[in-house]
Amino acid sequence: MQIEEVEGIAAALGSRVVTASVLAGGFSHETCLLTLADRRVVARFGGTDPTIEAGVMDVARRYVPVPNVLLVMPAGDGRVRPAMVIEYVDGVALSGVLARGDLGRLEAGDLGAEVGRVVARVAAVTFDRRGFFVDGNLTVKEERPWSQQLVEVAEGCMAAVPDSRLDGETRRAWVTLCAAHATALEGIDGQSRLVHADINPKNILASRVGGGWRVDALLDWEFSYSGCPYGDAANMARFGADYPAGFLDGFQAGFAEQQPADLPLVQNWTYVGRVLDMFALSDLLTRPVGHAVADQAAEQVQRWVEHGVPDGVTGIPT
Repeated sequence: MQIEEVEGIAAALGSRVVTASVLAGGFSHETCLLTLADRRVVARFGGTDPTIEAGVMDVARRYVPVPNVLLVMPAGDGRVRPAMVIEYVDGVALSGVLARGDLGRLEAGDLGAEVGRVVARVAAVTFDRRGFFVDGNLTVKEERPWSQQLVEVAEGCMAAVPDSRLDGETRRAWVTLCAAHATALEGIDGQSRLVHADINPKNILASRVGGGWRVDALLDWEFSYSGCPYGDAANMARFGADYPAGFLDGFQAGFAEQQPADLPLVQNWTYVGRVLDMFALSDLLTRPVGHAVADQAAEQVQRWVEHGVPDGVTGIPT
């Protein structure tokens, strides 16, 4: 965090900085909590083009709770790093709630169902083609079908995986596993709905309301794209073994319940989501040595190589 960057943000907002502290952030950016003279805001430095992320947040806000974007500062004009400033939202990171260990199965299930319903509503935003956004207007650069890309993406990522994370035999077996399951994506290749692409407990704020739970915000939309929403469900389920009993079952039930009416779930949607998640798992493995989530992903990959791709609900290999 550079003091010049922080002061520049405060000036652009017509205020001054009282305190600033670094928050836990993602792999590609630094996140800071700024207490200004008149309010608290969250600033994120680095990462991808904040103009695109701000555009995504603007359309997503119609359907799900998303912080208001207060300022977008692309790189340039003397700024080394791009920045985006959003309103501060009260709430507790879902990762902290799940880690406390005091949720009973029923309460965990209710919480999971509420999270699942909110995550499912992201898919209410539609586009005219699948692919990645290229500007703040969310113009989509069309991609080849995902089913045709999985193997080549896996091969490219495996070539960049540190040897200390996965041995060569496991990396080759992972590519073979991707090839064996890639055809499962043919049925969803044509879907073109908003996908958050980084839905996990760290990017969800929640709070108690009465006897239940409310999702206050979905954060960090920088990896969003147009595609199939099953990938978001699989992202949440990726490390589901670490969640309290009942949470993941509740999440999947809530997600299924809230699917858009014009997008009925395919029978094996949880399995298809797992196959979609093979893209993200492959990419995670390329992170530098010592990256905790990448090491966790490596353990997941090793299990799948040994036992097969889970069906997403029961964990039974398919």
